[in-house]
Amino acid sequence: MPGSATMKAAVLCGNGDIRCEDMPKPVRGAGEVLVRVKACGVCGSDVPRVLYNGAHGYPIVLGHEFAGVVEEVGEDVTRVKAGQRVAGAPLLPCMRCEDCSRGDYSLCKHYSFIGSRRQGAFAEYVSLPEMNAVVFDETIPFVQGAMFEPSTVALHGLVLSGTRGGEDVAILGGGTIGQFTAQWARIFGARTVTVFDLEDSRLALARRLGAEYTVNTRGVAFMDEARSLTGGRGFGAVFETAGSPVTMGMAFELAGNRAEVCFIGTPHTPLTFEPRQWELMNRKEFRLTGSWMGYSAPFPGREWGLTARAFADGRLRFDPAMVAAETPLSDAGKAFELFKEPGAVRGRIMFVM
Repeated sequence: MPGSATMKAAVLCGNGDIRCEDMPKPVRGAGEVLVRVKACGVCGSDVPRVLYNGAHGYPIVLGHEFAGVVEEVGEDVTRVKAGQRVAGAPLLPCMRCEDCSRGDYSLCKHYSFIGSRRQGAFAEYVSLPEMNAVVFDETIPFVQGAMFEPSTVALHGLVLSGTRGGEDVAILGGGTIGQFTAQWARIFGARTVTVFDLEDSRLALARRLGAEYTVNTRGVAFMDEARSLTGGRGFGAVFETAGSPVTMGMAFELAGNRAEVCFIGTPHTPLTFEPRQWELMNRKEFRLTGSWMGYSAPFPGREWGLTARAFADGRLRFDPAMVAAETPLSDAGKAFELFKEPGAVRGRIMFVM
């Protein structure tokens, strides 16, 4: 509440133990802004932090996909003003190492991170450096504003892979990042975009958002169907966004000669390839690229600026189906209980305040 020195936050106190509690409201320092959080999404990376001993320490407030309103600005803040809507870029690079000096902030080994190493946005307020506050248009709803971070992760993969217009593009995984990757591929001028997933609801969403083709990988002959879409050439660009060993292997099969293959998804189980699969990289001479987070120079990078512009002018679309549920912080414990059943949550769970 205004003037209060405390706030409500969903505090992770131990493995599987997340509680809505009162805690001190953050105090913004020089060069920082204090943001009243309006929406914060639950990322897939938050699930192991809460349920599977994945946090760096306890207690911690998670939450790194967030948007809100600037309530206070500190000394030396010149670009951001109180009352503006902002999305938070959660990475806090050291700005001193060799990687940072090249503008490769995602590769910084001395970074901190809002929502995992520093108190995050599963809370009524969060403080962050001015450079991490990305102003966005007032026409963009806060729930959509909380989607900035997954959009930048998707876009970073396209930038790193050197994707050019005129290609047939395959997206493996129709989750939030997959849906944004598909849209960015269209914006970049893909000839066709095909989204692969196990769930018809995700494939329907992909078609609503502009994908020309969708393929349900539960089908017995789905690989034949996929090959027919490119006349047997294979795809010129393949983006794996699910982090699944199955789809990572599938990427090698779907890639065409001299294709660009980019792994955006992060696997959480062992990943193996048959010799025949691995040989495809040699025979097809495709290029395999990894992608991590979504930053470039000047910080936080064109990924964030382009997202702000594309959200504002409608080129990058938000669909309500991207959100599985909107819930208050007081129900954080119940929200994470849902993730104990594999496949029970389709889309982002969004804490709204």
